[in-house]
Amino acid sequence: MTDTPSEPIPSWRTRPEAAGDRAEVHALTVAAFGRAEEADLVDALRGDAGAWLDLASVAEAPDGSVVAYALLTRCHVDEAPALALAPVAVRPDRQREGAGAAVVRAVLAEARARGERLVLVLGHPEYYPRFGFAPASAYGIRPGFEVPDEAMMALVLDGSPSVAPGTIVYPAAFGV
Repeated sequence: MTDTPSEPIPSWRTRPEAAGDRAEVHALTVAAFGRAEEADLVDALRGDAGAWLDLASVAEAPDGSVVAYALLTRCHVDEAPALALAPVAVRPDRQREGAGAAVVRAVLAEARARGERLVLVLGHPEYYPRFGFAPASAYGIRPGFEVPDEAMMALVLDGSPSVAPGTIVYPAAFGV
C-alpha cells in the first residue's frame, strides 16, 4: 500500500529572502525547531560580515506567508571557501509538503549560479542525499567536533570529482 496525500502537494513559489521577511523567518524557525537557538543563529549570522552572503530563500504559501526558509553562509574547509547550509526550517503545519525541498533547491541553484563550489550540511542522512549530498568524509572533509559520519555531508556544486580535504571552520555564530 502506498501513502498518498489526501490533497495534491502544492508547487512552491520560492524567492530570495527580503529584509521584510526577517520577523516571519524568525517566527517560523522557532516554530520549526521548537526553540529559539536556530532563529537566533540566523540573526547572529546576519551580523557577521565574513559569513553573511545574502544567500537565503523562502517558500511562500498562496496567501504570501513564508512557510519555509533555507540559508547558506560562508564557512571554510581549512583555508578553502565553502558554504554551510543551516538552518532549513519549515512551518510545522506545512511540513512534508515539499516546501523545504523547494527552498533547498533554490539556494543551491543560486550558489551554483554564483560560482560557489562546495556546500556542507550537518543534517538528516535520509533527507539531504536527494539533493546530491554525500558523506563529507568521502572527500576527506571533517568537522572539528564529533558527529555521526553519515550526518556530516558535502555537495560539490561544480561536479568536480575532488575538493580540498580538511577541517570545517564554521562562523563564530555557530559556537563550534
